[in-house]
Amino acid sequence: MNDKKIVFMGTPKFAVPVLEMLIENYGVDLVITQPDKKVGRKKVLTPPPIKVVALEKNIKVLQPEKISTDEETYNTLKELNPDIIITAAYGQLVPEKILEIPEHKCINVHGSLLPKLRGGAPIQYSILEDHGKTGITIMYMVKKLDAGDMISKVEVDILDSDNYETLHDKLSIAGRDLLNETLPKIFSGDISPEKQDDEEATFARNILREDEKIDWNTSARDVFNKVRALDPTPGAFTYLEGNVLKIWSTEEVKQDFESNFDKVGTIIKQDKKSIYILCGKNTVLKVNELQVSGKKRMPVVNFLSNKKDYVGTVLGEENE
Repeated sequence: MNDKKIVFMGTPKFAVPVLEMLIENYGVDLVITQPDKKVGRKKVLTPPPIKVVALEKNIKVLQPEKISTDEETYNTLKELNPDIIITAAYGQLVPEKILEIPEHKCINVHGSLLPKLRGGAPIQYSILEDHGKTGITIMYMVKKLDAGDMISKVEVDILDSDNYETLHDKLSIAGRDLLNETLPKIFSGDISPEKQDDEEATFARNILREDEKIDWNTSARDVFNKVRALDPTPGAFTYLEGNVLKIWSTEEVKQDFESNFDKVGTIIKQDKKSIYILCGKNTVLKVNELQVSGKKRMPVVNFLSNKKDYVGTVLGEENE
């Protein structure tokens, strides 16, 4: 066990392996996370995953609504005087007065290869933008979002079989392992931080409702990427006969596909297990799993059990 005082800031499932590793290998003196939130249709007040882990280990937890103005959090940190503050998907910008407290500064475990994909949704955007690889960057925190000097990196391949969930889990473990390797070097001073090139920076803002809607004018590859980038939550959607239709499991159709239809978003073929949708650039998307409004996600074979012929139906607008 290490004799350094460590504060950890994080909120979602992504940060759990990182916190568990820190508790086991170094010890954690304080955890700061987001406030509990009402979840689901019944609006059950639910603690963040990080709070659950911390309380199981009898670690003190603070949950400021807004850390930049919360005096209790600042005073607690000032009194504790931690050697380092480590963040992973905390979800709030940490103010400069807190960044200045620790001797070994504040570091962040970020889910991209910086300076690419700064911001709150780097995992989704690495799939949306069809990156062949992404990774983890551990960097010093500064006032500007995800712009601090980089300490260490590790690459992670993005496979066509990956969706948000699988890539999220791979990056979470990669972040845990990279931090475990990097921390002793930070404490010993055996590091050579590298400045980010701001001209190379790209941004991954949080996903909005409008980002979830499928644009059938884009290629089948683009739609395929959108579907898996938003799987299992919040899901990519379109409209079928004016009702929301979520599209889940898809494939690009590689072979040439002859069709009598030319309007994008048209279901141009159906067989027992799939429907085929015309996309932009004369490409075709095969859909294997979907979700009708008000029902659970289902294989297309179940969706087609009503024997209805959907060929010629155009997906897309809310009011048709």
